[in-house]
Amino acid sequence: MQNPTDIPSYLTQSDPVRERFERLKQRKVILDVQQLGKRFATAQGEVVALKGIDFKTYRREFVCIIGPSGCGKSTLIRILAGLETQSEGQVLLDGEAVSGPCRDRGMVFQGYTLFPWLNVKRNVMFGLRMNGASYGQAEQSALQWLDLVGLSKFADAYPHQLSGGMKQRVAIARALANQPRILLMDEPFGALDAQTRAKMQSYLLEIWKNIDITIVFITHDLDEAIFLADRILVLKAHPGEVQELIEVPVPRPRSPAQVTSAEFRATKARLEALIHTPSEATDEDIVLPPITRLTDVSDNVE
Repeated sequence: MQNPTDIPSYLTQSDPVRERFERLKQRKVILDVQQLGKRFATAQGEVVALKGIDFKTYRREFVCIIGPSGCGKSTLIRILAGLETQSEGQVLLDGEAVSGPCRDRGMVFQGYTLFPWLNVKRNVMFGLRMNGASYGQAEQSALQWLDLVGLSKFADAYPHQLSGGMKQRVAIARALANQPRILLMDEPFGALDAQTRAKMQSYLLEIWKNIDITIVFITHDLDEAIFLADRILVLKAHPGEVQELIEVPVPRPRSPAQVTSAEFRATKARLEALIHTPSEATDEDIVLPPITRLTDVSDNVE
């Protein structure tokens, strides 16, 4: 992990940005991950998926986790959610060990996980009803959350009548309806087209700004991580280990115009350097199999 005394040039932040991080670190620690490890038994032997993962997340912080394919990002967030158990270490939420799923953690997956036989309102009500709320209480709360995500007019619609972005907004409302301490998101916008994805990123930041929630967000998209996060946790691959924890120097509030800023471009260059190491195969190293030509040789496109 990076030596804290060796600050890269891209993190020579302006005073307001530096002050924001100092204020952040004075807040209560919500999530504390300590020496987390995960091993899987396979027919070929034991596989180490995660090793020695250590990091803290502060109240109302937005943390993104990135890393090369196969680095264990989804395994990590499923352990944080209590959907899988770790092999070593522990996860503390508000100082209490995580031992399974609980309403203090909301989860949003990449796939559309809405119940197709329930309308939008009842999808959001589902968790509330399961936790003992009366129908009237659950309905009132669901309508408030749908209003927050801009879907009040679609309360009676069914999932098949919604676009992909709308389905994920319902999934976010459903996850938040139980008022969790932390929202865990596993590439929730990965299946969306670029335009819808950009809108969903802005929606999410607006929601995060207006409620007391801490967000841990898995993504493979570097631009998305920089646009959303206060800090970015970069994992190595095979096994997944913490490579660096980066403070994003792009000022808030964020806007699409900042993608061309010096801070944004420098942070992206640093992330690319961490993820695409020199040891990785380049395009020149990839050997293509023989390809049969199915067009006239004289009709070249290059």
